[in-house]
Amino acid sequence: MAGALAGIRVIDFGQYIAGPLAAQLLGDQGAEVIRVDPPGGPRWDTPANATWNRGKRSIVLDLKTDDGRGAARALIASADVVVENFRAGVMDRLGLGAAAMVAANPRLIYCSMPGFASDDPRAGFPAWEGIVGAAAGMYRAARGGTPTNGRPIYSAIPLASSYAAIQTAVAVAMALGVRERDGVGQVIQVPLFDAMFGAIGYDGLRVHAGDLPPMGAGVSLTTQFECSDGRWIMFHTGNGKTQEVLDAAGVGNWVRDGLLDRDRLAKNPEAAREMIEKARVLFKTRPAAEWEALVNAAGGECAVCRPSAEWLTHEHAIGSATIVEVDDPILGKTKMPGVSARLTLTPGAVPGPRHRLDADRAEVMALATAARGAAPTAATPEGLLRSALDGVRVLDLCIVLAGPTCGRTLGEYGADVIKIEAPTRPPGFAFHGDVNRGKRSIVLDLKTPEGQEVLWKLIDTADVVVQNFRKDVAQKLGFSYEQVKAKRPDIVYASLNTYGHVGPYAGRAGHEQIAQAATGMQERFGGKGQPQLQKYAVNDYGTGFLGAYSVALALLHKRKTGHGQHVDAALAYTATLLQGQFMQDYAGKTWDEPRGQDIVGSGPLHRAYEAIDIWMFLAAPTVGALAKVEGLSGIESLSGAALEAELEKRIAMAPLATWQKRVAGIPGVAVHRVVQGTRELMDHPWVREHGLSVAREHDDMGVVTTIGPAARLSRTPPRAGVPAPALGRQTREILAEVGLADRADALIASGGVRDSMGMAMR
Repeated sequence: MAGALAGIRVIDFGQYIAGPLAAQLLGDQGAEVIRVDPPGGPRWDTPANATWNRGKRSIVLDLKTDDGRGAARALIASADVVVENFRAGVMDRLGLGAAAMVAANPRLIYCSMPGFASDDPRAGFPAWEGIVGAAAGMYRAARGGTPTNGRPIYSAIPLASSYAAIQTAVAVAMALGVRERDGVGQVIQVPLFDAMFGAIGYDGLRVHAGDLPPMGAGVSLTTQFECSDGRWIMFHTGNGKTQEVLDAAGVGNWVRDGLLDRDRLAKNPEAAREMIEKARVLFKTRPAAEWEALVNAAGGECAVCRPSAEWLTHEHAIGSATIVEVDDPILGKTKMPGVSARLTLTPGAVPGPRHRLDADRAEVMALATAARGAAPTAATPEGLLRSALDGVRVLDLCIVLAGPTCGRTLGEYGADVIKIEAPTRPPGFAFHGDVNRGKRSIVLDLKTPEGQEVLWKLIDTADVVVQNFRKDVAQKLGFSYEQVKAKRPDIVYASLNTYGHVGPYAGRAGHEQIAQAATGMQERFGGKGQPQLQKYAVNDYGTGFLGAYSVALALLHKRKTGHGQHVDAALAYTATLLQGQFMQDYAGKTWDEPRGQDIVGSGPLHRAYEAIDIWMFLAAPTVGALAKVEGLSGIESLSGAALEAELEKRIAMAPLATWQKRVAGIPGVAVHRVVQGTRELMDHPWVREHGLSVAREHDDMGVVTTIGPAARLSRTPPRAGVPAPALGRQTREILAEVGLADRADALIASGGVRDSMGMAMR
């Protein structure tokens, strides 16, 4: 069956990563994507273009000429969606900007993805990936430096571009639903800098009355361990199967004897060190693959910290279509990421290989002559409309980060999200304060008849159900997709988990750390030493956004047909997508991406340097362009290590402010301070003013700061929503809405339903 976006035409003016990836995500769901390149082809010649430009028709247009701009206007007139990621104002100067194009075609959805927003003081900066990453606090400081000015550890994963692309796809799907409802398009802007706040997530949370405990505080066996074959595994204790795992390993007495008692270890540092050493010795008794099999067979969480090259050929990656093979016209048979948002009734699919440059000129120009973007049949209102998901009710049965992020995102776009909590959930504010804002809360014990009764009353009123249990767990609890569909065939039911719902690992448990290990993230970031975690929970949050994208697509299809369906997203899909720059395997592939804890960039022209006062990130298109900067003349003949050494010496002779003045006005060259303190970022006046950092009064916790939504939609802007409620705060209110007000006291007395459980700062 056709994808959810079948019949939608997208014109992709994007370059580098963000724009092409956003258009790829739309194309994977059935949209017809026409790619517009400048003479000479994409500005970045990379094997990853085989992924980002797959299935797109190709035409070359010179937008600096009247003919090129005229052809572009004709294409836009025929389009449903435009995607571009030039600097703010570039398309306006070409006469192809959002205001003019939407005025000519009121049904058009016009998406801009600049590095910095049009009203950001840095709007004119050349927004290289490293520049945006430095501005958004992406690079952790190495040990030994100060918290705000240590040597940055560069991560090669293009998070800013990838997060902008994912959030743009969500926004487009929402805007298409609005257009189906109201008949009008709108303008979307998702700046790369703003999009990074979606990855910052929990790290941006602040309770002003006191500090939250840091993630991972205390002694834990959730870490990497070296095994007998010299390889590393990621072991995780988060799903409560530690006793079963240690029994299988022959050391079940550890738990029974109290050796892992958290209170004891917290009070006795020597005992904690001894416990970690015992674990290190244990894990060195077997090879990594054996540990991975043993732990998972016992119901625990473990993954080999494998390189991406290994993941590209791994049995689960292939068996789950997380990795697919495409016959690319340039690279030949190429393994690459598959579809990252899965729908059962309108399944996405890789639309085929990329087309050769300008191969579709005649066909595309013929299409452009028949403008399909007809104006609405009736006058449309000016200004804001009802929110994109106004009238949609979502039941969120998720825990931790990925699933609740999906629900939070749907709430930002206007859905009524009811968070169903278990009475056993600890009443801590940490993750909850970030991912459950904008929701209402009810506490149900789904193992009781009373809890099940209320759940099914809620399902009767719902449009969407979101859960993130492992495969088959929801069925045991009585609310699998098949069970819900039997009563509500029109339901949109989203499942989020670690490895997806098909393939040999489909039933395995996992958290963020497991996905990073399995797919190559940890191995790349660690380099030759111990594997290392990314600074943020990038797969959890990314999967939440991709889950919301899947739901928005399914709701669009439901609006057209009345049919519901099952959709799914997974941490492994997301981790593969985020590493898309490196996730190609073909004959002659060279695995030379930046890696390890000692790197500060991807090369001399894209890396951090230490100025006389602070670390800064420098990016330039060529040595020649950089040589035009005052103080850097004469470097044209240098390259590689010699160029880096010379730049290190010269840059160290002046402060950041001097370098900022010197690079101003030189095309393509930019510098930016490496921001390393999340609180500094969240407290920045511009960030607060534009809703990326939101401080509100919480009923129980006082003033609380969280991140806000990044996407800007001109007609249906997302909203941050109210602060996350105490668990069960709206239980009685929700019971009344489903006709159970007169039984509320009895239901609560039964223990199957709870009202407010309060909050604690942990």
